[in-house]
Parts: sequence; C-alpha cells; structure tokens
Amino acid sequence: MKLRLGSFKLLPRTSLGIDIGTASIKAAELSRWAGRVSLKNYGELQASNMYDRPFRTFEKSALLLSSKDVARAIRAVLQEAQITTKQAVFSLPDFSTFFTHFQLPPMSREELPEAVKFEARKHVPLPLSEVTFDWKVLEKGPQNGNPYKILLVAVPNEVINQYQEIASLAKLELKAMEAEVFGCIRSLIGEDKRAAALLDIGAQSTTVNIVYKKTLRVSHSMDIAGNNLTERISQSLSIDKKNAEEQKIAKGILSKDFSTILTPLLDILILEIRKVAEEFLQAEGKNIERVLIAGGSAQLSGLREYFESSIGKPAEIANPFQNLFYPPILEQKLKTAGPSYAVAVGMALRGLE
Repeated sequence: MKLRLGSFKLLPRTSLGIDIGTASIKAAELSRWAGRVSLKNYGELQASNMYDRPFRTFEKSALLLSSKDVARAIRAVLQEAQITTKQAVFSLPDFSTFFTHFQLPPMSREELPEAVKFEARKHVPLPLSEVTFDWKVLEKGPQNGNPYKILLVAVPNEVINQYQEIASLAKLELKAMEAEVFGCIRSLIGEDKRAAALLDIGAQSTTVNIVYKKTLRVSHSMDIAGNNLTERISQSLSIDKKNAEEQKIAKGILSKDFSTILTPLLDILILEIRKVAEEFLQAEGKNIERVLIAGGSAQLSGLREYFESSIGKPAEIANPFQNLFYPPILEQKLKTAGPSYAVAVGMALRGLE
C-alpha cells in the first residue's frame, strides 16, 4: 500500500506570525496537528538593541528604518528563537490602515463588488489606485428589504510594497498581510460573540476597537500609549527612561505617587473607550459587555482593576496563549508576555487557517 501525503495529515502544519511594532519585533511560530494548535517558538527583539531609533512612529505610515535593516532584525529574532518556518503572515499597523463601515441597498450578490468599489471612493481618503482594499459583509442581506452592512479596509500600496520587500530580504515567503486588530481579534476573542472593547496599548499608539460577533465594528487610534506613561514618570521623578520603564511596570498605579502621575493619561484612554462604546451603542443598539487589554503596558500593576472600576465592565488582561498547547514550565512566563504577543500569535493563527 502506498501512502499519499496529500491524503493524510501525517506532518504538523506550521505558521509564522511577524509583528513589527514601534519599539520591537515579535515572532510567534505555531503548529497544528490533529486539530491541536501548539506553540513551537516565540521571540522578541527591541529596536534599541540594534539601532538608535524605533522601527516606526505614529506620525508615519512607512517604517523609519530601511527595509534592509528591518529584515536584518527579523532574521536576528528568528535565529535567536530557533524559528525555522519560512511561510509568514505580517501584521500591518492599525494607524496606517483605514477602516470604515457603510450600508448598501438590497441588491444581488453579483452586483455587490462594483457597488462597494463605487462607495469606497467616498470614504477612502486616497485615490483607489494608491491603496489595496478588502471588504466584508457584516450582516447578510437583503432580508425583508434590509441593507447590506459593509466593513471596508484599505492600506496604502507604499506600505504593502515595503512589507513585501522586507519579507523577501528576510528570506521569508509572505503568505498574507493583515491589520494588527484582526490578529488581536483572532487570538483573543475566539468564538465569543459578545460585544467587547479591545484596547491595544502599544509603545507609540493605542487602538480602541469594538468587536461584536467576532467582527470589528469600530476602531480608533490615538497617540497616547506606553511611551507617554514612561516619559511622564521620567519627567516627574527626574529619572532616566530605562528606570522609569521598569518602575512603571513594577509599581503601576498601586502606589499613591505613581497613581497621581499616571491616572490623568489613563483617564484619556478611558474617555476614548467610552466615546467609542457610545458610538457603537448608537449604531448597533448594543452595550459593550467586557474590556480586553493588550499591548506592552497591559501588565501595569493595578491597570485592570482601574479600568474595570472606571468603565463599570469586567476587564481582563489579554492572553493569546490561553488556547494553545505548550510546556507547563512556560506558564508564568507566557502569562507575563501574553499581552505583547496578541498580534504575532493572531498572525500565526491566520497562517494555519
């Protein structure tokens, strides 16, 4: 009897997720076999370890460093983490990705693509020739004359071209690219269909998203994030930024002094969550039921409790590893690292779909 490999899944399928953040690059390698998804390897490289500036900033869609330098950093991460998978899914920064929703009147499915393209011209701030866009029907129509609800995502071609070049220079096969928020949704929301506020606090920017029925409904990016918290501590206590970053995570807002320093900035994030939640309520008639906090500053001591009491909804710290198989000895380490790896794990999961 001959075995045909195409007929039997005898070998695990692997996928690599790459998240190029402002201050670091993160990689997660996953494998799927017999319906079980396992964490093979993961790794991170801080920009400061190789270069004198960050990988990107909030003000610019494109990366600050050359494609060659970013590719070099990716290769360093993969080598250090002993990651061998070559098929990769890259995340695209939310603030260089344009999201919008609109409605279309009842029509046939065949007519939808052209109607979406026509409507997109009214919403996308760049000529359609300069962007790549994709769309999804959020609610099926037409039923009883109901309109289609459409989610449209557009990314400047210059951003896509640079990421394609980076993948090539890093000697990786670029399987797909996807906005960061969709990686977070995949790794954190799972099958939960409740309305949730998903807060991703990066180093340079924070994205506030409302997810309902596993689909993005509202997304706002702002430039108050982890670096601002660190800078505020550094200035207030007259200490260097490295010391300020360490104390930020260790003390958080549990001590009176740090609470006084940090809560004014955190309150701005809370106001943004409330604003976005209200926008969602007006549009969908639904209240958010919980808050998920991801990103490098999510582990700030006392942050979860402060958000929970301020917003009046259950809050939890993101853990993208919770549904993956991994050695028990890594439990505590992954719990600590989890909020920072939501995007990278989400990209790797996309590669396994």
